[in-house]
Amino acid sequence: MMIIWVANIILKGIAELKDFNFDLDARTAYVQILLLGEAEAIEVWLEDFAIVSDDEASRKLIIQQARSNRLWLNNLLSRISGKAWKIPALPQFAAEIELISELFKAENAEAESLAQEDTDRGTD
Repeated sequence: MMIIWVANIILKGIAELKDFNFDLDARTAYVQILLLGEAEAIEVWLEDFAIVSDDEASRKLIIQQARSNRLWLNNLLSRISGKAWKIPALPQFAAEIELISELFKAENAEAESLAQEDTDRGTD
């Protein structure tokens, strides 16, 4: 409930977060948000996400599957899922990034392999 409350303060006049569900163990997230002036909420489901660390300074976010109830958003999500995205090093947030990296650490070799393939191709 706290996440919804804070998000709605930040998004006031733009959107309203209707529902949020995050399961760290299952590596899933669900967001339902209603944009101001729209009749139907946008829903987004993320599945199998992780952070892979090459070293202490180099981390990548991987979202294996993502979908939405909007075609345009599904097209956008298809371009970012299944790839490793470099997380910029922000010194002022080093402690927070370290904690988040530990919480979302990849639990399988597939995610780490994907991150390494992207590094080898130079796509990070």
